[in-house]
Amino acid sequence: MASQNLTEYERKRLENIKRNEEMVAALKIHSKAATLSADTKRQRKTYKVSPVKKPKTETPIVIRRSLRTRGMPPDSNGLPDDFSENFDKTPKSVSPLKPQSPRVSGPINNVSSKEEFNGVKDIQDENFSEKRTLGSCKSEAFESPVKEELDENFSGERKSAKCLVKNEHLDGLVKIEKRDPWLESLDLKPENVARIMPGRIMVVKFFPSSSMRMVAAGNKFGNIAFWNVDSKDEKEDGIYLYRPHSGPISGILLQQYSMSKIYSSCYDGFIRLMDAEKELFELVHSSDDTVYSLSQQANNSANLYFGEGRGGLNVWDIRTGKSSKSWMLHEDRINTISFNLQNSNIMATCSTDGTACIWDLRIMSTRKPKTLRLVSHDRAVHSAYFSPSGSSLATTSLDNNVGITSGANFEDTSMIYHNNWTGRWISSFRGIWGWDDSYIFIGNMKRGVDVISPAQRQKVMTLQSPEMSAIPCRFDAHPCEVGMLAGATSGGQVYIWAPC
Repeated sequence: MASQNLTEYERKRLENIKRNEEMVAALKIHSKAATLSADTKRQRKTYKVSPVKKPKTETPIVIRRSLRTRGMPPDSNGLPDDFSENFDKTPKSVSPLKPQSPRVSGPINNVSSKEEFNGVKDIQDENFSEKRTLGSCKSEAFESPVKEELDENFSGERKSAKCLVKNEHLDGLVKIEKRDPWLESLDLKPENVARIMPGRIMVVKFFPSSSMRMVAAGNKFGNIAFWNVDSKDEKEDGIYLYRPHSGPISGILLQQYSMSKIYSSCYDGFIRLMDAEKELFELVHSSDDTVYSLSQQANNSANLYFGEGRGGLNVWDIRTGKSSKSWMLHEDRINTISFNLQNSNIMATCSTDGTACIWDLRIMSTRKPKTLRLVSHDRAVHSAYFSPSGSSLATTSLDNNVGITSGANFEDTSMIYHNNWTGRWISSFRGIWGWDDSYIFIGNMKRGVDVISPAQRQKVMTLQSPEMSAIPCRFDAHPCEVGMLAGATSGGQVYIWAPC
């Protein structure tokens, strides 16, 4: 009955199966396969293979899994602040940059960059007794990674700074009457331009001397360079390069009454003292945290003030080699420390947490110090400097404002708009005071130097020159010569403006 219900296809299939079975039986395939299998088992030999032991020091394989597959919420904090100093506030959960190991705790000799710079290969001498001199700095190997087009104002004939004054209320560049003759005569000459080191310059300082023009600068690779602008030697260009640190230089201190002693701080957690005569770098302080800033009171050379870790301020007694005081002043790293020249007990700090604070060291308690004045910005504050008279404080923030805090008790704060967003390849802008309280100098993204008047609450002038081929971001005013201004770029160049 079952076969009668089969379809034509099923009957055909059963017939094929039956025919195949008869064919297999006629060829005796099953019996031959069994015999072959038995012979194979008798002839098979077994070998004991010892497993290959992997070295214990081998790095374990880490399987990368996304937060989504692990059932965890997404990380919305973004990149850490150390990835780029121009990004906004750093998440508190990100640990500070740790110094590299092994840590060198003793003095180091003249350590120069081993990279080839300007076609001159800097080879380290065994005795470290020879200065490392750079060439004419015309190599393109260390050009700034930011490629910029030439400004249309300088495509033709050369124009000096004194004829390029930009009025906020007028379009274009116009001639206006300026109050200070020295400011109107500022010019940038070719002999005052040099690429003194590779990489981004973080700090630039003039030597406090009226008898010579000497510049010290530190870059992101741990190099410190010195440029004697007045060098007349035909064989040397007056540029000397050292490498006492392994990370970005965060501060350089030049002693006014002992210029051969130079302090330097670095993100690697080291503070070193250079003896320029012996060309040795003595270790002053070693920290497991990052040192972000370095400063000193004008009348006190025995103590160093430096920003350490996430918002900490440490006071280091050089005589005892110990920390005398320390506070937690901010929620994030301290970018600059400035002392009032008229009252060295008044100190200003600024931080990536978006604030700048004024403190009185005489009334600061150890546990919860109270500020005299708090200046708030919407984004990270990269500099806060007192004016020469001590009556005003200038702050520079990523919220595109330059803040001016003044008054008898620093109760008045006004904001002046300025584009301060430099991106990740250029050091952040830091506006500095000139030689009095009249002007603030700050770089701009068009390869110029903006001059801001706090009294007029606006930019009153822009210094530009065809000799300036990159964006100046860090500045210093010569303490002994009015009108001499040094600007440094992310390509290792230094420009020195001076009156004609």
